[in-house]
Amino acid sequence: MKKGLIAAAAALIVAAIAYATLFAGNPAPKVSYASLQGRTASTDSLKGKVVLVNFWATSCPGCVEEMPEIKKLHQDYAGKGLQVMAVAMSYDPPDYVKNFVAKYQLPFFVALDPQGDIAKAYGDIQLAPTTFLIDKQGNIVKRYVGVMNFAEVRKLIEQQL
Repeated sequence: MKKGLIAAAAALIVAAIAYATLFAGNPAPKVSYASLQGRTASTDSLKGKVVLVNFWATSCPGCVEEMPEIKKLHQDYAGKGLQVMAVAMSYDPPDYVKNFVAKYQLPFFVALDPQGDIAKAYGDIQLAPTTFLIDKQGNIVKRYVGVMNFAEVRKLIEQQL
């Protein structure tokens, strides 16, 4: 029993170190975004803002589930310095994305990633939703795979603003 607890504790420590090494505190990758409306942004142009980068797809139930909460985050924090960047996965047809954005009246920056270049830069994202919270200096604060814990996200955003 004691050996099992020690092994579990050691595995947890290794996992925490691996996570911290791979994501938390590391600079966000240098990418360029193009919105559905033709606006552009880049990692460098977003410095000075807290950024939520959400990889999503219209066919993803978890993505659809969390989109109203992401919309609320934008409404609550955009005026305080939060920038939401919703990046549609490369396999999502552009017309589906445009229709979804119109239907749900998404007010934030929605980008297409037709070649998957943005997803590759963020660690070859394959699973949606996957979300990154980036601080004002351009460093990754947190990575979520799956639907986010929005109470935690709100606290982290407030800390970073």
